[in-house]
Amino acid sequence: MRVHVTSEIGALRAVLVHTPGAELLGVTPGTREDYLYDDIIDLDQAQRQHRRMVAVLKRFAEVIEIRTAIEQIVAKPEVRELLVARTLDVVPSDVLARQLAELTPKALVNVLIAGLQEAAGPIAAALNETGYLLPPLPNLFFTRDVGMVVGSHAVVGSMRYGVRWSEELLVSALFRYHPAFENAGILYDGSEEKRVNYTLEGGDVHPLRPDLVLLGFSERSSPAALDYLTDLLYERCGVKHCIVVVMPKDPTAIHLDMIFTQVDREQCVVYPPHFVGPERLAVLYRKKGQASVREMPNLFAALQTVGHPLEPVFCGGAGRADQEREQWASGCNFVSVRPGVLIGYARNEATLREMAKAGFAAVPAKDFLNGDRRVEEGDRAVITIEGGELVRGGGGPRCMTMPMRRDEPPSR
Repeated sequence: MRVHVTSEIGALRAVLVHTPGAELLGVTPGTREDYLYDDIIDLDQAQRQHRRMVAVLKRFAEVIEIRTAIEQIVAKPEVRELLVARTLDVVPSDVLARQLAELTPKALVNVLIAGLQEAAGPIAAALNETGYLLPPLPNLFFTRDVGMVVGSHAVVGSMRYGVRWSEELLVSALFRYHPAFENAGILYDGSEEKRVNYTLEGGDVHPLRPDLVLLGFSERSSPAALDYLTDLLYERCGVKHCIVVVMPKDPTAIHLDMIFTQVDREQCVVYPPHFVGPERLAVLYRKKGQASVREMPNLFAALQTVGHPLEPVFCGGAGRADQEREQWASGCNFVSVRPGVLIGYARNEATLREMAKAGFAAVPAKDFLNGDRRVEEGDRAVITIEGGELVRGGGGPRCMTMPMRRDEPPSR
């Protein structure tokens, strides 16, 4: 069955995730900035929290783990050759080449994700200094950044920072070789993109309906890549409208989904200062067939123009302090499993109170999974997971899930 996603809220049928593993152990106080972290993460707690999210996802959709999916295709000689050759292109090393050649498929996948440390010689051992022959991928559990589906086409992200380079390679291999990732073609493959001013990450790509995509121009997604993607969407995917939010230069808002997500047919969660009032961000509208873009008064006016009005729910409520604290903790970052049913972090209590006012009940994941709280058809709910460790990586449930198949969006 082909991948197919035309909205943020259609019932989820298949999703790609990655449960964090030993790759997180490469993030230390000394390396955290190199790996794009503000803090270090306790691996055991992060795994428990991620597995709870996966358990919830499995009640609604088929859940595919990157590690398992790569293991299923790497036994093919052409896939193994591709992964090894491309790895050695970026990390050229005869020593690494010999070690990779000796690995079983499962061990090879583990090394590609968790990295491979150099063997310490006598001097390095005496100085307690070791490094990675092949660096780990501690950001891989944010699968949304690397892989996107728009319609029945695939998009492979082009990561802004080189430390994430081989995430692109793994996801590209899945779209090319794994039967569960069958698609109508890869629109854009970041693993092959060599232009330095072309960067694109999935937190900035929001399909809202079959003919409408919302994009973020952020630190991670460049205007050149957005122009190119927009042209491809118009040419091959039936998209007619693209709206672009011009993101702030703010380390707490590296992607659009850190300040906006659609959560139901007519509702979205936003970080208020960026969308309401004098600090609101610039918004551009590009229509198919038009060479220029039009600046819009705000996001809501742009959405109204294309017949997709959304009412905002305020992340953090009405107070600026709570808004800032909860946006920092991914309070805008929800993933929908069906219209009006979401997964979010339990820690963002002010946001959950605003969601309750909008008709969304907060349902702890534990209670949902053990049957103490049910979410019936037609209910509106946020199924809450504990995310105190996961959030240290700088993202939420939307960041950690790459939808592969959704039902068509419901009519408004």
